[in-house]
Amino acid sequence: MGFPGKRLFTIKLKLMPSKNAPSKKKSKGYYAKVKKGSGTGSKAGGGMTAKGVKKYRKDNPGSKLKTAVTTPPSKLKKGSKAWKRRKSFCARSKSWTSERGKAARRKWNC
Repeated sequence: MGFPGKRLFTIKLKLMPSKNAPSKKKSKGYYAKVKKGSGTGSKAGGGMTAKGVKKYRKDNPGSKLKTAVTTPPSKLKKGSKAWKRRKSFCARSKSWTSERGKAARRKWNC
């Protein structure tokens, strides 16, 4: 039972991040470095570099991430794993219209 004439209230505490906590705004550095102001499109190569994929896989154990299939389609054997990966990527990235998306599709020879 409450006390007449006295209000009960709750205090909301704002949690402050500690100085040692990692910032959420920092990039993990998986993509190619690009000069500030030049965007992330074709200048960045449209995807992750081999070095970026290696770093990502180290940071995320169990990941099966691979680099782009950059082999020309005429050189790929029909039905091979690389051919299937390329076909799958091209099919699901048809709607990518940004500069970066177009660069990625060029890299994969879509």
